[in-house]
Amino acid sequence: MPDMPASPLLDRIVRLIETQGPMPVSDYMARCLGDPEHGYYMQAEPFGRSGDFITAPEVSQLFGEILGAWIVHAWEAIGAPDPVALVEFGPGRGTLSADMLRVARLRPAFLKALTLHLVETSPRLRAAQKKTLEDTGVTIRWHDSTATLPDDRPLLIVANEFFDALPIRQFVQGGAGWRERCIGLDEAGGLRFQAGLASLDEADLPPHLKAAPEGAVLETQPVANAIMQDLAGRLAGQGGAALVVDYGYGKTAVGETLQAVRNHKPVPVLETPGKADLTAHVNFEALARAAKAPPVAARPLMTQGDFLLRLGLLERAGQLGAGRSLAEQDGIRDDVERLAAPDQMGELFKVMAVAPQDVRLAAFDAA
Repeated sequence: MPDMPASPLLDRIVRLIETQGPMPVSDYMARCLGDPEHGYYMQAEPFGRSGDFITAPEVSQLFGEILGAWIVHAWEAIGAPDPVALVEFGPGRGTLSADMLRVARLRPAFLKALTLHLVETSPRLRAAQKKTLEDTGVTIRWHDSTATLPDDRPLLIVANEFFDALPIRQFVQGGAGWRERCIGLDEAGGLRFQAGLASLDEADLPPHLKAAPEGAVLETQPVANAIMQDLAGRLAGQGGAALVVDYGYGKTAVGETLQAVRNHKPVPVLETPGKADLTAHVNFEALARAAKAPPVAARPLMTQGDFLLRLGLLERAGQLGAGRSLAEQDGIRDDVERLAAPDQMGELFKVMAVAPQDVRLAAFDAA
């Protein structure tokens, strides 16, 4: 068994539990990912084959180009405003923005109208984004949160694998009600899951979950919902559109989805705080409810595979492969499979669009 990496954050978390009591899962997740000194996104190199996981923009330029084409269409659908803000949440190394901007060059008026706004808290990742995007010629602004996004122009928002990394709360059905799941200490001083004092109001439960069996786990996503509510309000006041791509489920259900990944493999959630990526599946039903800010509303959810294929993934792959070697063409076909096949990213990943109801969105609304 390989040696586990040292986790300086573990000692800090243990001390906090010793002095303050059991820590809710949401607090644990936030500390593991965002601790200023030892948080995963503050010091790790998470992306790519040499990192811990590969996101769709890292699989192939095809993904970013398709999203870029959607964004250009959305800009035209909202009246081609100038100025306009292109906003990416959780931009990784900047790969997705770079691919979208390459497509934007096909519409010089759009490229001229936009400024790029990246919502990113990690100094390490900001540096990587700056390097990736330094030759685009586009004005870039970085933001720690939505609070400083421009409020004087429409927003075109992209969030790819962003909401899955936001802290969730977990509640366990204990027979006499739902108790919040926390992290405490076992007899040896290690981390363990245990029931906390906070409870879930039965009034907040969907009717189909009121008979959930003892031991069932329900996850809620207050941070994700609050961010979406804020964005929907901005779209209602400023205009624009948003596209969310993430793995998740379309209807609220019980089940534990919190997971940790390191070196492309699952590891125990409590094993090495700050040394593994922590994510949870997105509840798109809850996200869609949070996106209601008349006249803004979420469009019906679709799979990533359907979205990419409707927007010409196969045709663009054919163009990209034209004149290439057989090995290169095989690689492009493999990338298409990974992005769109039902047994790979095509079904697990979902796509949700949010915009005023009178805006016609490519792939979602009839022409």
